[in-house]
Amino acid sequence: MVGLPCSGKTTYARRLAEEKNALLLTVDVWHLQLYGDDALHEKHDERHTCIERIMWDVATQVLRMGGDVILDFGFWSRDERNDFRNRAKALGVVFQLHFMDVPHPELYRRLQIRNRAALGDVFVIPKAFMDQYISVFEPPDDHELV
Repeated sequence: MVGLPCSGKTTYARRLAEEKNALLLTVDVWHLQLYGDDALHEKHDERHTCIERIMWDVATQVLRMGGDVILDFGFWSRDERNDFRNRAKALGVVFQLHFMDVPHPELYRRLQIRNRAALGDVFVIPKAFMDQYISVFEPPDDHELV
């Protein structure tokens, strides 16, 4: 799953997991269970990365057993997507991107709704963080989506 916060990645991933009978690994779900809404904490990114590594270990075992896995990580950079594409290739499994391309004004609208309704099941994200996320996000090009 590729996309920014509020783009609908997790909602779509849940539907896809049901359709494909696939294991869904959503890093935010685990992160919130382990650390709560720590988006402003200095160790947030380090914790997120650690959870992703554990999830990849789980995914690897499931893929080796012939199962399907959906990684709901966001995959904001081309380098990260290429790294996971190569990992999948090394395992001999199919790799497919699902890009949630949502216009920025709609992301901000959804962010306001999400932040107002947050009940501990999503991170509250300040608008300034979304501004930063948008500035560093590298959308996949047509070549990556093939």
